[in-house]
Amino acid sequence: MTKKRKFLIMTASIGSGHIRAAEAVERELRRQFPGDDIQIVDFMSRKTSIFHGMLKSLYLRMLDFVPNLYDVFYKVSGDGSSGVFAQTMFAVVMCHTMCRIVKEYEPDVLICTHPFPEGAAALARRLGRRDEFLLAAVLTDYSLHQIWIYPKVDLYFTATEEMREGLLAKGFSPEQVFASGIAVAENILGAPSREEARRGLGMDADAKAVLLMGGGLGLGGIQESLKDMERIKRPLSLLVIAGRNLELQQKVEQFGRASHHEVKVWGYTDRVYELMSAADILITKPGALTMSEAFVLGLPMLLHEPIPGPETKNAVYASDHGAAVWVHHGESIAEAVEKIVFDEERLGSMRRQALSCARPHAAHDIVGVLSSLLADRNS
Repeated sequence: MTKKRKFLIMTASIGSGHIRAAEAVERELRRQFPGDDIQIVDFMSRKTSIFHGMLKSLYLRMLDFVPNLYDVFYKVSGDGSSGVFAQTMFAVVMCHTMCRIVKEYEPDVLICTHPFPEGAAALARRLGRRDEFLLAAVLTDYSLHQIWIYPKVDLYFTATEEMREGLLAKGFSPEQVFASGIAVAENILGAPSREEARRGLGMDADAKAVLLMGGGLGLGGIQESLKDMERIKRPLSLLVIAGRNLELQQKVEQFGRASHHEVKVWGYTDRVYELMSAADILITKPGALTMSEAFVLGLPMLLHEPIPGPETKNAVYASDHGAAVWVHHGESIAEAVEKIVFDEERLGSMRRQALSCARPHAAHDIVGVLSSLLADRNS
């Protein structure tokens, strides 16, 4: 009887993107390895480690109140010897918890969608304490940063070919690095067409529709963006996902009653792909997973309020490729919306550029590489 393989996916609940990528990989693993043991663990939850939960709370407060401090950390941690020192300190702090988890789960394959568990696992291997598993990192950014780069990592899956080339330049072998794209749920390909989505949402088929998203917590200046769009005289359908932010949902509902635009609002919803399909443009913070989903659906974006560091680089990537416009601090969201959604030629160009960046089968490709490697090891 063939022994069950054990896949352990380590993610971190610091932003929803790392978790969504982990879930996409998990679904594909279950499809390709239906008889094997597959688990996801949140490395930064209090259930995993009270200390890690405290670190996460501190991290999130830092982003809320002192975003420039995070910018400094991001730059320092990516800068030569100081960057290696910073990432090593994080790995040292978290190595004990990683060793405990590996001892408990005994994985054959450990897949990380966040650099914290990746670094802790890599350090455990360097110390000779845990070396029996295959270690893979699924990068969930559109730029290469020192915080992801560790010795003793067997496989890297990058968002872009440029990132792959960056790792090759740092001495990793071609057999270690794959430009897979960022893993998104493959059921996104089953999203309804624009016409079907609008019918299902009770929308005017010819309306110009703007989708506003701020992640699971409904962040990202949604109220300010809505107020700014009152300056647009031509009518719009404004679709808002407030996430778990009930206060925001109530305020948007109140705003909608007085607006000359049609305003529809959802809380935390499983209709995200339907809403994205119905929209002409998406206003969002430049999280890598949200951008990746928009690419697959050919949805142009207006990006604003990036967290300094990785989200800034994400915004640069999407805008440089013509799939998005980055609205900087002090610039008007309304002006950018009006210039794009009523210009069919520009809107069409941005849709095509978004699709050119899409990697809808990234999860399938990641698991395919793992499958081939495991087959070679067992042959």
